[in-house]
Amino acid sequence: MNAKVAVFAHVNPTEVQEKVEQAILNFFPLSFELQDSAISGLCGEGDFESLRTLHLRLREERILDTARRLFLNGIEGYSTRFRLNKQVAFIGKLNFPAGEESLGSIEVEISADTEDDLLTIIDWLAPQTEDGKPVMEIEL
Repeated sequence: MNAKVAVFAHVNPTEVQEKVEQAILNFFPLSFELQDSAISGLCGEGDFESLRTLHLRLREERILDTARRLFLNGIEGYSTRFRLNKQVAFIGKLNFPAGEESLGSIEVEISADTEDDLLTIIDWLAPQTEDGKPVMEIEL
């Protein structure tokens, strides 16, 4: 399955860059580049394989329904976008913030070659559930 994963997080002057990196690495095994602008930021790109940890953690934390709703609502074209709370990610937990956060969030974009491919990736990451359990798991 072809997919492109792009991750970005601001590194505020009050934050330690290594901690922001660790927050991202807890879910996405990527290499980063530091972007210098008014506020520095870390950006990284990966492929489908960089989604495997997220896939596992969504099940461990039992938040498939929330994740699925966010992934589907975030679709634009052949991509979906969502945010993760940086501070919570640093301790290895997932949290999807409801709005803008004072320190910023980890911004994630997952892109595919076609709409069908994107929906398949979403079905793999966060399948439909019944009583909190996946109705059908697909292997990718």
